Amino acid sequence: MSTRTLVSPLALARPRGKAVYWTVFSGVVLLFAVAFLFPVYWMVTGAMKSPDEVTRTPPTLVPHGLHLSGYTDAWDLMDLPTHLWNTVVQAAGAWLLQLVFCTAAAYALSKLKPAFGKVVLGGILATLMVPAQALVVPKYLTVADLPLLHTSLLNSPLGIWLPAVANAFNLYLLKRFFDQIPRDVLEAAEIDGAGRLRTLWSIVLPMSRPVLGVVSIFALVAVWQDFLWPLMVFSDTDKQPISVALVQLSQNIQLTVLIAAMVIASIPMVVMFLVFQRHIIAGISAGSTKG
Repeated sequence: MSTRTLVSPLALARPRGKAVYWTVFSGVVLLFAVAFLFPVYWMVTGAMKSPDEVTRTPPTLVPHGLHLSGYTDAWDLMDLPTHLWNTVVQAAGAWLLQLVFCTAAAYALSKLKPAFGKVVLGGILATLMVPAQALVVPKYLTVADLPLLHTSLLNSPLGIWLPAVANAFNLYLLKRFFDQIPRDVLEAAEIDGAGRLRTLWSIVLPMSRPVLGVVSIFALVAVWQDFLWPLMVFSDTDKQPISVALVQLSQNIQLTVLIAAMVIASIPMVVMFLVFQRHIIAGISAGSTKG
């Protein structure tokens, strides 16, 4: 069976065809690389410019002098260590709780087949149709006065952790992956005497590392970049995450210092993506093929 391509193999076999192909291919790759990397370069070098140079028209592509004081001032004046630590605590707690509860719920709906399981799953997926903005006010009223307990979770990491657990998309992603695990594997574990919890821990979770990696990244990034909900939860400046603190503290800060703070705030997410990019691709493709 022959495969039709844009450039025929006969044309690629010729020296001129190879030259044209690699020239076009290299040009397209270079164009995309510039389109994606230039904003990063502009932000990093913008923090190294002087206050007058960063607002100059036309702008300079290369800083006339490297002023690293913008980064040190951002670290000290905006109290970035405190706000970065607040973000880490909030993101880590939301990630852990979401991983535990979403995995347990997805495993129950996929393999344990509870009564009215399809109705429950339908109700969970129905929440994806509701705009996130429409849930802000009910969610805030719930967090401000927790039902039954009548306590407030404002200015507490629990105000971030608990709402993050109810993530219908990640739950559905996990369930779709669990559906593809062969039933024979679970039956073999049952024959060996493994209970359902043991099967989940020793069989299902090791096989689900790709999708667990994707869910982890989605959970961490969602909390790290969120602005509106942390702004409503944390009125205490010392407890605010980095996304809120950058806006709240930017009023009387030089532009170069603010740009430097943005660069520092984006480093953890960039590093995480570079380290776990293989898991992202593997997890996304895992949900589209049968295991």
